[in-house]
Amino acid sequence: MTITRKTFLKMLGAGALSAHLPAGRALASSKMETAKADAKRLKIQDVEIYYFDIPLKEPFTITLGTVTTSSGVLIRVVTDAGIIGIGESSPFQPVTGDTQETNVVAARAIREMLKGKDPLAIESAHRLFGGFLHSNPALVAALDMALYDILGKAAGLPIFRLLGGDKTTFETDVTTGIDTPENMVKSVQTRLAAGFKTFKIKVGLDPDTDVARLQAIRDAIGYGYAIRIDANQGWTVAQAITALRTMEKFKIQFCEQPGLYSDIAGMKQVRDESPIGIMADESLFSPTDALKLINAAACDYFNIKLMKAGGMTNGLRIALIAEAANIRCMLGCMIETRLGLTAAAHVHGACQNIVFADLDGYFSHTFDPIVDGMAVKDGMITLPEKPGLGVDVDPAFLKKLKRV
Repeated sequence: MTITRKTFLKMLGAGALSAHLPAGRALASSKMETAKADAKRLKIQDVEIYYFDIPLKEPFTITLGTVTTSSGVLIRVVTDAGIIGIGESSPFQPVTGDTQETNVVAARAIREMLKGKDPLAIESAHRLFGGFLHSNPALVAALDMALYDILGKAAGLPIFRLLGGDKTTFETDVTTGIDTPENMVKSVQTRLAAGFKTFKIKVGLDPDTDVARLQAIRDAIGYGYAIRIDANQGWTVAQAITALRTMEKFKIQFCEQPGLYSDIAGMKQVRDESPIGIMADESLFSPTDALKLINAAACDYFNIKLMKAGGMTNGLRIALIAEAANIRCMLGCMIETRLGLTAAAHVHGACQNIVFADLDGYFSHTFDPIVDGMAVKDGMITLPEKPGLGVDVDPAFLKKLKRV
């Protein structure tokens, strides 16, 4: 059948093109129709809930406290079609306010809400369990990433590609916790030998000692590697301004959360008087927080963490708000396994406005129970090309976990 350009445009305008093409070239193929029908029939059959605990190689200290174990909740959302989505919570009570136990209690309640619901209707799901966001953001993040995992598997696409992204590789930093200057130097040198080129250094207990720590690190590795610092709310406004002016000579990329999370005016004052850029972390949980920080002109950068934001949905929203305000972002983490980190990496891969990554949480774990997922080599993350998150839990590890 020959179709002129004029006829083609007429049929397109009338929505009748598919009716005039041979069956094999029809826009709405039988396979597509079958896929659409299958997607409409998907229902959540169960939400499996598991405790998990992974000891750390050594205690990890920041100004807000010391942790020795990564304790969270593993979620498996099971559909009636056999597609299973997985997610992970990694609560850190001094920041997120929730714990492993509160996550389990919330998960039990949400499980009953979700049974029989459409797993692809992520917005509708958030309206069901969104009330838990303020009390259990890490658990909401686990459920959210599990639903995105199902969405990607149903579509046959990796999440970052489903979201329109094309970044397959990008650099991550690696974090050194607060310790003596000597031990922090050893930590950085070990990570340098492993191929990392960007280092995140925890500070915030005492400005003078913080300066000594950074001086020791720069003396040891020179100025050919990038350093960023994180005070985790440890300084007063005056301490932050003095410390950052002194630290300018160390060529610091930026400083995360110099002061109290609630003191937005104080953060703006530090930003106005600091020679080093300021990144909001604990002050930024939600899209609403992003708007408040932008309106106050309080910071130069945003640190988006799925465990604070309540998952990929809000993480993407924050990134888009930041882009509209010309604020660059970092995708950060708590101490998740590669499951949670891979979900975060997909958000990074989908957003051009996310230019920094701090996705190193699992490096401190004594073992890695995750199969596939993001790969890290010489400080570079490579995203999986499998449908969904492209990650799974080792069956032997899963078998050992306590199920709720």
